[in-house]
Amino acid sequence: MKEKLGEDQAVLFARSASVGAQQFPVHWGGDCYATYESMAESLRGGLSLGLSGFGFWSHDIGGFENTAPAHIYKRWCAFGLLSSHSRLHGSKSYRVPWAYDDEACDVVRFFTGWKCQLMPYLYAASVQAMHQGTPVMRAMMLEFPEDPGCDYLDRQYMLGDSLMVAPVFSEQGDVQFYLPPGRWTHMYNNREIAGGWHRERHDFLSLPLYVRANSLIALGNNDQRPDYDYNDGSCFHLFALEEGASAQAMVPSATGEAQFTLMVRREGNQLYVSHKGHARNWSLCLRNIQQPVKVVGGSVKDSKPGCIIVPEADTLVISL
Repeated sequence: MKEKLGEDQAVLFARSASVGAQQFPVHWGGDCYATYESMAESLRGGLSLGLSGFGFWSHDIGGFENTAPAHIYKRWCAFGLLSSHSRLHGSKSYRVPWAYDDEACDVVRFFTGWKCQLMPYLYAASVQAMHQGTPVMRAMMLEFPEDPGCDYLDRQYMLGDSLMVAPVFSEQGDVQFYLPPGRWTHMYNNREIAGGWHRERHDFLSLPLYVRANSLIALGNNDQRPDYDYNDGSCFHLFALEEGASAQAMVPSATGEAQFTLMVRREGNQLYVSHKGHARNWSLCLRNIQQPVKVVGGSVKDSKPGCIIVPEADTLVISL
């Protein structure tokens, strides 16, 4: 593959492995069935794989064997498009959304758009997986080793450092999940909840996707494709930065080097924003703050959720 495509341009997609095979990403769970049970088994097996040294894993969206009812397919698409790699693949029938119904097309379009926007964040997590071995999709216990509530969770996962994903395994949309102590903000609707056990009901265009406090997440400006210039027009979303805390986000190049790193620290009611490297047309979104008192070095652009700060100088000072 190296001879055909060049150094660092080839990837092996495998379903069986032994010790040492973690150096050949990506792995997936093999021929799963088109049921909620098999969808949950795919997650459980993937979390185990991630704890065994594999940085990347995936699964056949919609199940490989048989053909899923439309409701299973839609739930699986949300899970699959919030995975490190996403593939629509089946055995005896096609997994294209228009083979199911119009709503399935809406679901795939919605979550594909979000995955494309999340690519700067996901690519940075992939760089971390390559250099440090930390899986992109990781068991809760790996990210929160001091919280015994996370030890046996196998129906949810962390996607990178900051995003908690709880796939929905029911047609009605009922889902139960656990969040470690702290403030958590829903990525889509900006709803804040505290740590602990939660029960929610979601339609097919949603699922529990919560961001932990003190997180800075780079969202790209392209929702149509995954391969674009992450360094142009990214918006950095800041979530619930606590007093005395700091957060940073790195935007990688296609080869994995850091092109731009944005850093935010909070001292009292002031946010201090600085950066390294160069980025074009970037902005900062304060997710849990609707209107700052004062901005030095930038201007405020109204937007929901949160407010958008457009930089006009190398450093920003934001009074809350």
